[in-house]
Amino acid sequence: MSAEATNPATPGPVAPAAPRRRSRSRIDLRRLGRAALLGSASRGRLPDAIGHVVEAHRAHHPDADLEPLRRAYVLAESSHRGQMRKSGEPYITHPLAVTLILAELGAETTTLTASLLHDTVEDTEVTLDQVGEQFGEEVRYLVDGVTKLEKVDYGAAAEPETFRKMLVATGNDVRVMSIKLADRLHNMRTLGVMRPEKQARIAKVTRDVLIPLAERLGVQALKTELEDLVFAILHPEEYAHTRELIAGNAAREDDPLAEFADALRAVLRDAGIPAEVLIRPRHFVSVHRVARKRGRLRGCDFGRLLVLVNEDADCYAVLGELHTCMTPVVSEFKDFIAVPKFNLYQSLHTAVAREDGQVAEVLIRTHQMHKVAEAGVVALGNPYASPPDEQGGEGGPADGERVDPTRPGWLSRLLDWQEAAPDPDTFWSTLREDLAQDREITVFRPDGGTLGLPEGATCVDAAYAQYGEDAHACIGARVNGRLATLSTVLRDGDTVQLLMGQDPASEPSTEWLKHAHTPTARIAIQRWMATHTGADGPAAEPVARAAHGTGDPAQNGDAGDHAGAGHPGGPGVFQGAGASTAAGGAGTGSAAGDVFPRPAAETPVSRPGAAITVVDRPGANARLAGCCTPVPSDEVTGFAVRGGVVTVHRVECAAVARMTDAGRAPVVVSWGDGTECRVTLVAESFGRPHLLADLTEAIALEGAEIVSATVEPPSQQRVRHTYTLQLPDAAHLPTLMRAMRNVPGVYDVSRAQHHAP
Repeated sequence: MSAEATNPATPGPVAPAAPRRRSRSRIDLRRLGRAALLGSASRGRLPDAIGHVVEAHRAHHPDADLEPLRRAYVLAESSHRGQMRKSGEPYITHPLAVTLILAELGAETTTLTASLLHDTVEDTEVTLDQVGEQFGEEVRYLVDGVTKLEKVDYGAAAEPETFRKMLVATGNDVRVMSIKLADRLHNMRTLGVMRPEKQARIAKVTRDVLIPLAERLGVQALKTELEDLVFAILHPEEYAHTRELIAGNAAREDDPLAEFADALRAVLRDAGIPAEVLIRPRHFVSVHRVARKRGRLRGCDFGRLLVLVNEDADCYAVLGELHTCMTPVVSEFKDFIAVPKFNLYQSLHTAVAREDGQVAEVLIRTHQMHKVAEAGVVALGNPYASPPDEQGGEGGPADGERVDPTRPGWLSRLLDWQEAAPDPDTFWSTLREDLAQDREITVFRPDGGTLGLPEGATCVDAAYAQYGEDAHACIGARVNGRLATLSTVLRDGDTVQLLMGQDPASEPSTEWLKHAHTPTARIAIQRWMATHTGADGPAAEPVARAAHGTGDPAQNGDAGDHAGAGHPGGPGVFQGAGASTAAGGAGTGSAAGDVFPRPAAETPVSRPGAAITVVDRPGANARLAGCCTPVPSDEVTGFAVRGGVVTVHRVECAAVARMTDAGRAPVVVSWGDGTECRVTLVAESFGRPHLLADLTEAIALEGAEIVSATVEPPSQQRVRHTYTLQLPDAAHLPTLMRAMRNVPGVYDVSRAQHHAP
């Protein structure tokens, strides 16, 4: 690739009071160039030009075999000899600088070897076959991937089709993208000799595509520096102002962060917790964001405290001491150790305040967590190698399968999206939306598993994240145990139970697109619609609305017709034992067959009390209360009403509490020998075709007689059915309720707790 020359006048970050990431100074590329021009070292001796790479590599991998690096440098230097950068340095300084960036992040030897060779196949006469023969298939795979990326001209506005090619070129190995990100970082550092319009074009692509990808891969060290470099090019005035703010803070005599750090060191020393407390300055973009959010900045706003410990348990011990000995800001606490971010990030976040109003943010993590927080996937070494007991003879993956380690199937999903999207523009627009989401939430499944979703995601997104295209059959959800529509926006930490229908012909609603925010959901829905257009499309749409509703009660009239309403806007009612057969038979036809045979007015239901004995008042008439419909085996109590009649309630009925509070004396009652009973049940469901027929059939199969039933008009995809049933044996009630709950679309069946018909 044509790397650009260094420009000493290029604006760069102000050096903070304490180094942000690296303790060594920026490498002198001219000195590296002179070392390269002197020629390669004798066989077996490491060339001086890669000394800094070797030093950085051994800091992370003391026992690494350096011979592949020596041979890769010799091949790269001899191949690029005579090629110069625009600033006059030998071209070899570019792959050396890229490799040094990766070595400082902790990349393993294979990645560094491929990095040294990443431009040889594109810019020299070296072939992939030569690379494979000399360095093995793994290095060949990485070099090939980077070479394909270089052939993609995605710099011009990052057009959709070229970006799709970029993803295909990357394949399933995130190390290819790691090399590309380091390559882009070095070129951004040396962008100053380019024309301003070209600088802006490259910076915009870096901002829109490569920085979000660095975030997804967890490579924060690259992401933050790229952000600052892009900030300087695209927003020079804001950059200059932020630079002045940072310089002004560095010049102040007092340093509240240092004072916080000293106090924290003393607390941890007294508690006997071995820990390293560091001041971590914010990078330029972070300071700019804080300034826009908070206005006038205070001393602690320019950085954060970082506490590094040895074990996970020590993180929580530090947190306990910190919150005990200092004043915590409770709203700032987040536990990313128990629930890591989608890109492997783990830390405890908190903040503490002191009397003068200064608030210091504190990050607590282990040394290993810190390494992963900075380098992300690069810190994993070879993320695709199997554990030693599962490796084949050469230590590679046993079955050749590559699994994305940063987010389950993330890169694979990108490849699936580009294949499934109906056109490049659809893919590009959905991907840009996904990359623009720099914050993610974690929601929990009932089985304890988790789903990573972008902030603002809904139950629709959760359904497709968990079930893929099978989510077409989703009929609703429970969020934190409460029924929720599919349009419900999820929050971090929510528990989501997705309710799935059992009809294989289930279809997604067009309304779902309004609530789908992830590419997975949007592309799956659009793909279904693209394959169901034409003659079948218009006919299928009303059924889809009936099955799933629109989320808008004002538009749910036709959904009610399919769910059992006798007429739009009012409840559908049928009465008598014969109605069960009529409704069941009607449900065997089209969706419209689920409409009740005829609307009718409700009539009072007689509630015989022969099975009740009034202990305190022999001979008194008893009547079962319609608000709670007690049945034999229920614990009951009674209250006298006009005419000497005793009304019998379940003891947990709300009416019992009201009458007791009003000073009315209860009457002792007990069940007689009869087992037959009448009960009112409420079934709550999502609207779908044939639901009424299926429910009445389930009731009939359990031997219950339907005395009356009412179905309320649908509201927000939900339908409420109220049935008064005659049972031959009260002991059979739990079995009946279970059978009703098993009907697809029914999510709850309960005893009535209100006035029943």
